[in-house]
Amino acid sequence: MIQLLSLVVLAGFVSAHDGQEHGIVDPKVCSYHDITRCWTSWFDVDNEFRSGDYETLSNIISRHPSKICRDPVDIEARTLSGLTPSEAGDNIYRNDVSVGFICRNEDQADGSCSNYRVRFSCYAPYCTETCWTSWFSRDDPTGTGDWELLNLLKSSYPGRICDSPRYIEAVTVDSLTSAAITGEIYDVFNPTEGFHCDNSKQSDGVCRDYKVRFGCPCVYGYSGVGVEPDREQNQQLD
Repeated sequence: MIQLLSLVVLAGFVSAHDGQEHGIVDPKVCSYHDITRCWTSWFDVDNEFRSGDYETLSNIISRHPSKICRDPVDIEARTLSGLTPSEAGDNIYRNDVSVGFICRNEDQADGSCSNYRVRFSCYAPYCTETCWTSWFSRDDPTGTGDWELLNLLKSSYPGRICDSPRYIEAVTVDSLTSAAITGEIYDVFNPTEGFHCDNSKQSDGVCRDYKVRFGCPCVYGYSGVGVEPDREQNQQLD
C-alpha cells in the first residue's frame, strides 16, 4: 500500500547543538507535526474459524483504547504471512476506516477466509513526539529508478535510522518539492519500507531525484545522526 504523506511543516525545531551531525538525540528537538500521519501497531483481535475474520474498529478500540485513534484516516490489512487481500485471493466485505476490516467465510470460494491483521493511520496529536533523521539520497534515477528503500539506507548509513520509523518524508533534491505533489507514481512510499520510484511507470520515462528522511520516536539515548535540521531547507519547505 502506497502511503503518500503531506508536506511536513517544521515549527519550533530547535537544538542546543547547532551543526551537530553525530551523537545522542536531545529531547528538546522533538516535536510532532499537525499534517503528518503515523501507523498504529498491527492488531489481530479475531480469527477466521467461525463466520469469518472481523477486525472491526469498534472491537479494536474496545480492546486497545490507548493504542489507536478514534478517527483513523487509512487502513491496511495483511494476512499473518504478509499477503494483501488481493494476493491471498479473498473477497473482502469491508475494508475501510469507518468500520474496519471484515472478511466473511460465506463470500469465499473455499468457504474460509485467511487470518488477517490490520493497522490504521492516524493524524497527530495521536502520534507521539517525533525526532527526524538527516536527509538521505543513496540513489538517483539514472538506472531503473530512484531506490531509497529503508533496508538499503540502513545498510548504507548504519546506526543513523531508528529500527521502526513512524513517518517518512520525501522531497526532490533540486527544488525540495514534496513527493506528495509531484504527480509521479511510486511503487513504495511508507515508513516501514522506504521509497521507490520506477522510471518505467512515469509519463516521461524518468523519475525525479529524491531524498528522504524518517521520523523516529524521541527516545533518550537513541544514537541518531543529523537531528539538527538544515534551516535553509526548512525555510524553503515551509
